[in-house]
Amino acid sequence: MDSRQRTRSGGGRLWRICFYLACLSRASAQLSYSILEELRPGSVVGNIAKDLSLTARESVQRRLRLTSESTTSYFEVKQTTGDLVIKQNIDREQICELRSACSLHLEILLETPLEIHRVVVDILDVNDNAPLFSTSNISLEISEAAAPGTRFRLESAHDPDVGTNSLRTYHLAANDFFILNVESKSDGSKFPELVVDKSLDRETRASFRLLLTAVDGGQPEKSGSTLLLIRILDVNDNAPVFDEPVKKVRLLENVARDTLVTKLNATDADSGNNGDISYMFSKYTPERVLKLFTVDSKSGEIHVKGDVDYEKATSYHITVQARDGGSPAMEGSCNVIVDIIDVNDNAPEVTLTSLTSPIREDSAPGTVIALISARDLDTGVNGKITLTVQPGLPFKLNSAFDTHYNLITSGSLDRETVPEYTVVIKATDAGSPRLSSQITFVVKLSDVNDNAPIFSQPSYSVDILENNAPSAPIAAVSATDPDLGDNARVSYSILPSTVQGSPLSSYVYINPETGHIYSMRSLDHEQLNAFRIEVQARDAGVPPRTTNVTVHVFVVDVNDNAPVLVHPSYPTDKGLQLTVPPSAGPGHLINKLVAVDADSGHNAWLFYSISPGPNAGMFRIGAHTGELRTARKWAEEEVGSTYDIVVIIQDNGDPLKSSSVNITVTVDEKGTANDAPPNPRHTPFYHRTGMSDITLYLIIALACVSAVAFITLVVLMVRCLRHHGPGLGGSDCCCYGRHRSSRYHQRSGKDLHLQLNTDGPIRYMEVVGGPQDPHTHTYRPCYSTISSRNDFVF
Repeated sequence: MDSRQRTRSGGGRLWRICFYLACLSRASAQLSYSILEELRPGSVVGNIAKDLSLTARESVQRRLRLTSESTTSYFEVKQTTGDLVIKQNIDREQICELRSACSLHLEILLETPLEIHRVVVDILDVNDNAPLFSTSNISLEISEAAAPGTRFRLESAHDPDVGTNSLRTYHLAANDFFILNVESKSDGSKFPELVVDKSLDRETRASFRLLLTAVDGGQPEKSGSTLLLIRILDVNDNAPVFDEPVKKVRLLENVARDTLVTKLNATDADSGNNGDISYMFSKYTPERVLKLFTVDSKSGEIHVKGDVDYEKATSYHITVQARDGGSPAMEGSCNVIVDIIDVNDNAPEVTLTSLTSPIREDSAPGTVIALISARDLDTGVNGKITLTVQPGLPFKLNSAFDTHYNLITSGSLDRETVPEYTVVIKATDAGSPRLSSQITFVVKLSDVNDNAPIFSQPSYSVDILENNAPSAPIAAVSATDPDLGDNARVSYSILPSTVQGSPLSSYVYINPETGHIYSMRSLDHEQLNAFRIEVQARDAGVPPRTTNVTVHVFVVDVNDNAPVLVHPSYPTDKGLQLTVPPSAGPGHLINKLVAVDADSGHNAWLFYSISPGPNAGMFRIGAHTGELRTARKWAEEEVGSTYDIVVIIQDNGDPLKSSSVNITVTVDEKGTANDAPPNPRHTPFYHRTGMSDITLYLIIALACVSAVAFITLVVLMVRCLRHHGPGLGGSDCCCYGRHRSSRYHQRSGKDLHLQLNTDGPIRYMEVVGGPQDPHTHTYRPCYSTISSRNDFVF
């Protein structure tokens, strides 16, 4: 190889090292599969994309592929499906020789983002090999002087299978002179010995042909045979003898080549060529031993020839033969047991065996969420592993058995606070230097219904104009639940109650999904000015959790009632008949008209006026008092005359509503009767509750209004002091009212005054607007939007 080729090769190796270092930093999982050897190419080992939680599309987009440093590629990955399939025939015996555990390590690479995952494929043995002798026949030369019981070591059959599929025993064809003895080595392997059963006589029989059969333990069993060709000779009668028939030595793994393992020594009592000894490995020595060790034929020294790895084999059994130079040659054998001493050259391997994710957030401390196994190919202190979980997590590790651990919860969990945890398990051995590795996985928490719905407000207050259309929206409530899924799915309902003796459900209903409240009927402020709705929010968890909230509904008055004249009473088909004496001068009180409006607040403020007409100038009426008076003195010729006028009564609503009354005024002496106070027993007074004594009622009304005015004044002063400081003047001292929506009508800016009038024969209390008389006692009350139509009753 020239210098340019060496440069490219070195640069390629450096690039691969950097690439794998970058990938290993992103490694996140190890997948394990088990397959039988000898499966046909194309067989599916497992679906890597599915086990890595990837869809077929993701595996293509992220360029799922297989990387391996091995020159032999046994597997390939179907990128479109994510299947790991066998690319070529796998022979466990070729890969792992005699190791009982055999596995192939692969690396799966994902790009964008870059990830690398380890895949371990365990190759399981099948009984696909029969015991096999290295030669089709075995030639033996046995001295005729061999005494009964003399043993001759025969070739061992080799069965590359392991476990029960390996070599079980040997059988020898029936004969009269030899029997077969099967010995077992300390490593479990078996070798046959030919034992002389009777004395041999070369002159009687000089040779034997016996069939030796080796049988394994598979189902069905398999066997292999070789032919024993035994020749009886009269030869050297002393075989070489080793100082130690069995010699044990210890050897560090990874020692340098040509390291001395041991030196053997054998002696022969014969002399000359019969006592000249040469050393050699048995011709039945496995090839793997011949690759690792060599023996000097003259000195008997055994040296290291290859790379010794404790993880491949922990010990080697080597049969060394000492052969003399006699004819026939005599042999002695020594069984050398080489125990390999482990060094800390392997980092621990930690595997996530099982993971329960997600786990319930109400899992009690001590709940097992993952099973973890760890192993180190080294032994002793080098293979002693300590597992730790990073601090600050509500988890801890408990040892289950051997190298298996349980990851359990050690504290309370709350999905609403921390929905998932990234857990890092680190494995460290006790060797020198210490080696470590780690795995990372995510534990997610599943939601439980541990939170009740929460309304956006502690209570709701809404105003709705009366005479609303049925099914009109009234209000909307909203509640949220920090849980997930059905536990966070909120539905709304109205708790049963009654309003004025009727079920609340006949007034309103609620959309259970959105929380919007709708009216079932048109509301009338004069019948119902306010009511309360208890709304319950319920989640869909098991068991469900609920929260209640109160919605206060205020029915806002609109001007939907016209004024009604209640005093004096008159037949509606004839109009009101009044008289005035001829002596009455200007300003004479003819009568006081009293009207009421079923509405409330500004909508109930009334204004009196005389409709334009030919007789309108002869009378005047108090706009706020309803007092009908003369406008001038009567002439003598007007005595007995009658005058028709129309009085218009308007309220202060928007739009205005009004009513009218036709009044016939007669100038007559009998008109003095109008000046006398009306008899309470005979003066009808209309009210919602029926007829009442006007005099007593006025007294009671005056006392009530005075008390209400005083209380209102005190409340206003307290509120003004609280919200506006010590200053109470101007517009700063106002009524603290409820916030109005854009649908609410505006209040009139006119002042409302309660005035006690003692002028004339009738004493009465009036509601007046406009400038106040400085000589009258006035009170200024404040009205809420839910003032009853009975705020003031005359």
